[in-house]
Amino acid sequence: MLARANRVVKPSDFRATVRRGRRSATPSTLIYRVDRAADEPARFGFIVAKTVGNAVERNLVRRRMRAVCRSIVDAGGSGADVVVRALPGSAQRSWASLSAEMHAILDPALIR
Repeated sequence: MLARANRVVKPSDFRATVRRGRRSATPSTLIYRVDRAADEPARFGFIVAKTVGNAVERNLVRRRMRAVCRSIVDAGGSGADVVVRALPGSAQRSWASLSAEMHAILDPALIR
């Protein structure tokens, strides 16, 4: 579980990140990122719609994405708000491929 300081929780923060954020796409996710001050912690939010699958599949995808973001926070990631939107095929992706895709986009941006 991510600490409260590392989560985007307000709907207005989600909206602002998705609308103003820089968008990056992988085969299984869309990642929106808005830079913040470098000394502020990285904050992550997740959007997993019903198009991904049933509740079990959606929760599995959300847990996997949270674990990737937790490893980035533990490695020293800071200075951005990130919203990760799972695409319909993400439930069929393996843990290794989902992790590699997200790390490829998020590591250079958040770990300085």
